Amino acid sequence: MPGTHLLPPNLLKLFAPRPPLPYTRPIDKDINRVRDKKVSGVGPIITQLKENATEKLAAASGENMEEGEEPAFTLSVDVTRQIRREERKKRRTEEFKIAKETYKPADDTEAVGDPYKTLFISRLHKSATENDLRREFETYGTIERVRIVRDKKNRGRGNPMVLSFWESEF
Repeated sequence: MPGTHLLPPNLLKLFAPRPPLPYTRPIDKDINRVRDKKVSGVGPIITQLKENATEKLAAASGENMEEGEEPAFTLSVDVTRQIRREERKKRRTEEFKIAKETYKPADDTEAVGDPYKTLFISRLHKSATENDLRREFETYGTIERVRIVRDKKNRGRGNPMVLSFWESEF
């Protein structure tokens, strides 16, 4: 440590290393006797837990339940939930296909400028405005256009944000 050698001797003793602890043999174990460790994987435990859960589900009824305890899902509820999941997934894939077919970036009036002179910034604060960004980035070059992506309620989404430069020093 720098400067500790300038301390008086009574304080230097506080920084001195202590002697190592003496080794003592464990009292409860004999280190000369090697025991076989019965270690196995988690596979049998998981199958046993699943069997116990299905047995409890089959044996459970509303009469055996305590107050405040909720029943486990029955097979019919699980099936209906699975059907709903599949319907949602199917609907999402159809919406994606429609959006993919209708998306035409060449027809977008907002997408103008040279892509090699465009800067994308993410993790932008939601209250940031175009003027704030223009003021911060004008020191790096002449800015042609600033555009913040907004949601339907005209709030900034936080990402992404686009700056288009005419002449930049990048």
